[in-house]
Amino acid sequence: MTSRFFPVILAGGKGERFWPLSRRTRPKQFLNLDGTSRSLMQATADRLLPLTDGWHDLWVITSSLIAEGVREQLPELPEANLLVEPQGRDTAAAVAWASLEIKKRYGEDAIIGFFPADHWIADQEAFANTLSAAVELAAQNPAIVTLGIKPTFPSTGYGYIEQGEKFGSFNNLPAYHINRFTEKPDRDTAETFLQTGRFSWNSGMFFFRAGVVIKELYTYAPEIIEPIEKNGPEIYPKLPKLSVDYALMEKTNLAYVLPVEFGWDDLGDWNAIERLLKKEKEPNVELATHVGLDTTGAILYASDKDDLIVTIGLEDVVVVRDKNVTLIVKKERTQEIKQVLKHLQSDSRFTELL
Repeated sequence: MTSRFFPVILAGGKGERFWPLSRRTRPKQFLNLDGTSRSLMQATADRLLPLTDGWHDLWVITSSLIAEGVREQLPELPEANLLVEPQGRDTAAAVAWASLEIKKRYGEDAIIGFFPADHWIADQEAFANTLSAAVELAAQNPAIVTLGIKPTFPSTGYGYIEQGEKFGSFNNLPAYHINRFTEKPDRDTAETFLQTGRFSWNSGMFFFRAGVVIKELYTYAPEIIEPIEKNGPEIYPKLPKLSVDYALMEKTNLAYVLPVEFGWDDLGDWNAIERLLKKEKEPNVELATHVGLDTTGAILYASDKDDLIVTIGLEDVVVVRDKNVTLIVKKERTQEIKQVLKHLQSDSRFTELL
């Protein structure tokens, strides 16, 4: 890469659908979920560092609730590169504040990339080549670039991007204008999208020059970037809570997509563990000490390996044991964990479990 590149890790999410393992002060990005010794956040930093000039070019934006945990996870990260939001206001505010800070330090032509802290990537070399293409496109054009993951099944849990006219090739990868974004379609619509070959999953990764994105935010989301530039992060509680997709990407005329393949998963809920770790001849995915009788298609996790999970006659369930909480849920209903947490929040007996 010839242009100086500043990756920013978005680390403010809660990961509620991985409860009870994921909790307020131990969010999903701090967890080791793929069988390795590195947390999702550490693995994200590991992927990005070889593409930069070192730790002084890597940034993290996170919430005040877990900032100390980020410092423990990434002790080499310079304190000046850790942006701590006083209150979570979704990704539009995070992108605006981080872009303003990087512009102050490195100027309008700094290339910025935003990366969720909780993604899993299989092929590091392909990932690096893709980032080179995105940086090249952003460096040479007034462009806001996103990566579109080529879908492998008709997911109803991901957003989709429809590619339009081809714009050019960068690092041997084709780039396209974006026609539209579609949020979490139903099954029939998702199947239709796959059949056209024009749609990809929205990865939530973005690239642009600092000056370009700030100008576009002033055009389409002035209610976010103007108060931040004027007042700093203290204004956060008064900002609208908007995603960068809604606030900017769905409105700008500078949106481009690189359809890519490097083995990707956003680890949205417990079912992602099965996608990553399921072995063909094994009936279950076991990250626990498990004794099972007539149990198949189960995902079993225990944070304490001395805990024993015993199952009889179960099929397609998730069983999670963490400290003083046990979760048992059908795999098809893991998205409803967030609803359970709302009930727990309203009962003072359970607030310490969140």
